Amino acid sequence: MATMKIKKGDMVKVIAGKDKDKEGKIIAVNKKNNTVLVEGINMVTKHAKPSMANQQGGIIHQEGPIDISNVMYLHKGKATRVGFKMDGDKKVRFAKSTGEVID
Repeated sequence: MATMKIKKGDMVKVIAGKDKDKEGKIIAVNKKNNTVLVEGINMVTKHAKPSMANQQGGIIHQEGPIDISNVMYLHKGKATRVGFKMDGDKKVRFAKSTGEVID
């Protein structure tokens, strides 16, 4: 399985779907399904029964998963592709638009 180019905590821009052009922070990455959860994007309504954790129950609004191909990494406010390169003996991510190392 190839390594993911987007990680938890990255700022991304949605490039397709109902929330196109919105930006947010990655909450979670699901490598198995190639999906991500982005803060405030693809909000879904869920009906929850009362439980010990949630005494009230009711309608809950939460983020739904988005396919990883529908988001792009934001580097200095601009959407860019992400690549990998070797920095000495360490593999690092870099922004393809500027060539700068991300982490």
